[in-house]
Amino acid sequence: MEELKDKSLHLTAEKLAEELQKMDNYTTFYEDLQVLAASYDVSIDDFKNTLVQAVNKGSMETNLRNAVFHWLRSHENNKQMVVREEITSRESLDYLRKAQITWERRIQKSLESMCEEIGIHLSYYRSKADRDEMLQKWNELSTYNTNLERLRPVYAPKDFLEVLFSLHNPNYRMISDDMIWDFTYLPLKVKTLSELRHLYRDLATADLLLGLTTLTKMSCGSTLQGEQERIALGEKVLEYQHAPVCQEFLKLCAPRSLRGRLWTQILGSNVKSSEQHYTELKERVLNYDMLIDKLITKDVQLTACNDDQYFVFEDVLHQIMLCFTRDTDVLSVFNSSTSHPILTSLKGKPSKEAIYPPNGIIPFHGFTMYAAPICYLFNDPVSLYSTFRAFYLRYWFRLHNISSHPQSILGLCILFQRLLQRHETNIWSHFMSHNIHPIRVVFKWLMKGFSGYLLPEQLLNLWDMIIAYDSLEVLPLLAVAILSFRKDNLLQVNTLQNVDSVLVDLSSLNVMSLLQLALKGPNQI
Repeated sequence: MEELKDKSLHLTAEKLAEELQKMDNYTTFYEDLQVLAASYDVSIDDFKNTLVQAVNKGSMETNLRNAVFHWLRSHENNKQMVVREEITSRESLDYLRKAQITWERRIQKSLESMCEEIGIHLSYYRSKADRDEMLQKWNELSTYNTNLERLRPVYAPKDFLEVLFSLHNPNYRMISDDMIWDFTYLPLKVKTLSELRHLYRDLATADLLLGLTTLTKMSCGSTLQGEQERIALGEKVLEYQHAPVCQEFLKLCAPRSLRGRLWTQILGSNVKSSEQHYTELKERVLNYDMLIDKLITKDVQLTACNDDQYFVFEDVLHQIMLCFTRDTDVLSVFNSSTSHPILTSLKGKPSKEAIYPPNGIIPFHGFTMYAAPICYLFNDPVSLYSTFRAFYLRYWFRLHNISSHPQSILGLCILFQRLLQRHETNIWSHFMSHNIHPIRVVFKWLMKGFSGYLLPEQLLNLWDMIIAYDSLEVLPLLAVAILSFRKDNLLQVNTLQNVDSVLVDLSSLNVMSLLQLALKGPNQI
């Protein structure tokens, strides 16, 4: 037994060492290790022991622990550390896999038909004059001259929802069309409310949450003292630079002044090479013009620019979203996703088949809102970009793929419907009697992570919970809590349009209060 244990540890260590070499910060870590090995702290007579001691003294041990932490988070089953990528990385349900492939073909066809209709190529090399103009206007890209009149989004959340509604399990015999109301024909396991209460138990039992202080008068001495104590504690946590400790601290929300630093530590986006990488992406934007660029620009104009909370970030959003389309490192998301990047023929001499766009992600209407709230956390576009990309690679990619993963958009929809049906039966029955599908009410919230619907501070509190508990399941929990909070008004209307009118303004809601109400007692939602 001891031999098997030692062998398992050895295999795990080998796999871990191999995986660490693929991480963004490996080069920096290796260079620091070389410098340390050449220092006076390491003796050539006892190289192994003195090197280990030197590593333990400085920050390298913490950096290594953080690297292991991020590696563990990137695998679905942390207990089985001998990775089974071939088994876990792809969709096991054949009909969902086929539906995803069909959906990707529709997107590709839409892109290609748009090119033919407008008369442009998917990608082409910029002229020198165009390149010089874009470089000159890089910090004010909102003034860059682009004709977008004939462009339309490739798809919107409502289009993707129709695809989910059309899913059919061949092993399930539909008795009537009414069965689609709770997705019972899709055998996906989701958490119960009791399991959610256990997962978010720290949130449910917390006496002081920074997200609740907006409900109290800031002149209150205890409130100010509590916030100051959290800031002081947060500074100590950040000084330690250990990602798991930062994650635990975040479970009671982050002070505004520390949120950006906490997120970068937990998400692992504080990599020294980020600035060089961002410069390379900028150069790719300057060299190549793509149809996707125009779609991104159109999306920024239709979403962030029309939002009172985000219009001031228009120029920086153009920058980071255009850089994102060129980032081939984003292709790593397809290792743990059911989707595939689009392969298309790019015209040129010679013509070739390539992934389009380079990052493999086709933006939908509202995609920019994944990045807009993060603009409040950073003045530096490099840090902003790195954190946005890390957040997307960890969470957001699941919200526009067809998958049986519990935290995919499909899993979140099912979780929302089961919670609503079992714990808010009056709302459920009222919607059913008037042919109002509950998912149509909240789908746009779920797919955009509530971005654009909540006030920025409330939204950032919500995203704190996503990172702190490493779970998107807080989204459907909040959706149910909002419907419960507006129950009296919802029961007075009988059309989807009027339901939307009741829920159109969420600016008065306090996210942490609603989540606590949903989690504390059996009769709260």
